[in-house]
Amino acid sequence: MTEFKIPKMATITEAAELTGLAKHYIRQLCLQNKIKYLKAGKKFLINVDKLIEFLNTGEPLGVKTIGKIEKIEK
Repeated sequence: MTEFKIPKMATITEAAELTGLAKHYIRQLCLQNKIKYLKAGKKFLINVDKLIEFLNTGEPLGVKTIGKIEKIEK
């Protein structure tokens, strides 16, 4: 039998309380597809493990996101 790891999901408000980040910042990370999330109606459900991974590693150097377009800087 295959075992699945169920991710811990949190609303933007819950993720903000867990991390100490502003709700607006977490929402922007979702809209820029920098972190994993699901949309359930109007709510964003954040994958908490992926959010923490993003906070620990950050963005790759030389990549600047403008809206949904990524610009590679030389």
